[in-house]
Amino acid sequence: MSKKIALITGITGQDGSYLADLLLKKKYQVIGITSGKGARDNIETIQDRIEWVEGDLTNEEFVRNIVGRYLPDEIYNLASIATVAKPWEHMRELVHLTGLTPIYFLESIRTLSPTTHFFQASSSEMFGAVEVTPQDESTPLHPRNPYGAAKVFAHNMVDVYRSGHNIFAVSGILYNHESPRRPEHFVTRKITSTLAKISLGMDKNLSVGNLDARRDWGFSGDYVRAMHLSLQHEKAQDYVIASGTAHSVREFIEAACAELGIKISWEGEGLSEVGVDEKGTSIVTIAKEFYRPLELHILQGDASRARKELGWSPDVTFEDLVARMVRADIKHQKGLI
Repeated sequence: MSKKIALITGITGQDGSYLADLLLKKKYQVIGITSGKGARDNIETIQDRIEWVEGDLTNEEFVRNIVGRYLPDEIYNLASIATVAKPWEHMRELVHLTGLTPIYFLESIRTLSPTTHFFQASSSEMFGAVEVTPQDESTPLHPRNPYGAAKVFAHNMVDVYRSGHNIFAVSGILYNHESPRRPEHFVTRKITSTLAKISLGMDKNLSVGNLDARRDWGFSGDYVRAMHLSLQHEKAQDYVIASGTAHSVREFIEAACAELGIKISWEGEGLSEVGVDEKGTSIVTIAKEFYRPLELHILQGDASRARKELGWSPDVTFEDLVARMVRADIKHQKGLI
């Protein structure tokens, strides 16, 4: 029996690397698309087992040629400009890669490989200014930044191709998910990395934005498992993939400090609030520059459909997620990984 072929965009990123791990364990032939610019640290131990294709995903002809060459059983489109902090600085690239590239894949599947199952990584950012918490697959979409708006366009086109052309296309509405493989410009990894350095005497202060901003955080390894399950199901549809609980940035910091044995308390309020250790030393400060121009309402997902129909549930708790990230950053700073 021949191996299933899976094509992954964004394979060198957090999600792509965990997904590649999972699919290789399931004996897939994994094809990884890369621009040739990014580092391969996340897949260093498995990169020799991946077939690499270098090219530009914003080039429709390139996408078409790749689909036609491999006729993959499954395609996971995880490539995107994931940061939403300063989206206006790269507007054209963001809209093209996030909004149009998925359509290139869908059209190539329609014309060249109609049995291919397609997964689109949608985002909770699509919900934007929500009026209902938690959110599920029927919650109205009100994006409040270009990233979310581009994701909405691709999300809607998945439904168009699914209903209009009978393509097996799934849109996974992913809530925030983290891991030790998360880049340090994301607030969660910034927190664990900086606090790890502080505990080792290598840094003195963690500067963050809104301590009370709340997010539904889960573990990337759990979420890629849901991606795979969604393409094995008998019916293609959309799924919210979330932990179902929301925590604040403050709670994330407190959980990281607990893992490091740092007793943190809070003094002051607003932009003047600081987090101090047991010696009274300020180790966490607030910086206005890290506040988002449009702070979202509480994004908290209801993954009941994924739990019921896919038999999926996250294995890693919020506390365990933070602890894993902290332990990895301690090892990294000590040169052990």
